[in-house]
Amino acid sequence: MVSHSTETQPDASLPLIADEEETLLRETVARIVAKYGHDYYQKCSATGEPMQDLWDELGRNGYLGLNIAEEYGGSGAGLTQQAIVSEELAAGGCPELAMVLSQGIAGSVFGRHGTEEQKRQYLPGIASGAKKFVFALTEPDAGSNSHNVSTTATRDGDDYIVKGTKYYISGVDHCDHFLLVARTGTDENTGRGKLTLFVVDPDVEGLTRELIPTALSAPERQFTLFFDNVRIPAERVIGEVDKGLVPLFDGLNPERVLSAVICTGIARYAIDKACRYVKERTVWGTTPIGSYQAVQHPLAAAKIELEAARGMTWKAAALYDAGLPAGEAANMAKYLASKAGHHALDTAIQVHGGNGLALEYGLADLWSIVRLQQIAPVSSEMVLNHIAQHTLGLPRSY
Repeated sequence: MVSHSTETQPDASLPLIADEEETLLRETVARIVAKYGHDYYQKCSATGEPMQDLWDELGRNGYLGLNIAEEYGGSGAGLTQQAIVSEELAAGGCPELAMVLSQGIAGSVFGRHGTEEQKRQYLPGIASGAKKFVFALTEPDAGSNSHNVSTTATRDGDDYIVKGTKYYISGVDHCDHFLLVARTGTDENTGRGKLTLFVVDPDVEGLTRELIPTALSAPERQFTLFFDNVRIPAERVIGEVDKGLVPLFDGLNPERVLSAVICTGIARYAIDKACRYVKERTVWGTTPIGSYQAVQHPLAAAKIELEAARGMTWKAAALYDAGLPAGEAANMAKYLASKAGHHALDTAIQVHGGNGLALEYGLADLWSIVRLQQIAPVSSEMVLNHIAQHTLGLPRSY
């Protein structure tokens, strides 16, 4: 029997289990992003400028260092809390890719593998937002296969000399530093590259960049990077030489989770806008289109998919914060959230009709960023490969 009680229901936008501090965190961040709104995101996307004012306000209030240890300027709360901030930004119409790269990848990598000097040099800036990091891994001929990285770093005294090309590097024009994955050797048995992780400045001599024109509507632009005998001090190595996959992989689970909440946040934003619209929109007579099952059912299905994705996302974050294996859950969360976010936004556009494509309704311009999450930072196909091999125990297929 279906209950039609008029009692106040819990806020469906919150996790099923949320303590008072997490609820307050959501409410506070939501109020901050509401001052800017989706118009601000659209403006920054059009100009290619970062959402700096919003970023700075988050930093001043301590919301960019929630997953950074207290001794390095953060709050030491955890990935869960940083993911809450990211989801609320997206739910307020301002999805922030920079948080995935700087707090998610760089913050996690330095926290686990940086030397004490590196932690003190970089983590306080990440926590305050004063320093932004991006990530340079992808190459034209490597794609998802990190072992095929061909950009080389050769030891020369106290430095490494870097030669090669990186492709589709996000936001390098806005960053203070970036993490570079380069080949420092080759395994004689497998032929795979031995990789090392470096910290690089975007204005270092010998490094040039070229804008890649894309349909992505976001403040972050995409670039090809060209390394022509770029000299990097050996002290800029993170972790061990030839073992860069270790720190790299420790940055991937937070990356997956923060990518997932961009999608769930956009889904919340889209479903909310759609529901408000269909309650008011009339076509035949005075009956709002939201009373029709053909409109209700797709939105209801999108909501169900969204909450399933959120459940897996918060599970992944909780596992990571507990120091437990989180790779399976993080990949599942990324997969589910990217699908749910795309479906929710597409449904919202559909129920808006032609208005769904009008920029003033603030939906269609988000399509590319949510669609991107099925391709990067890991494709849906590679997630399925991972689950098939590592969870189901099936033979490696690639």
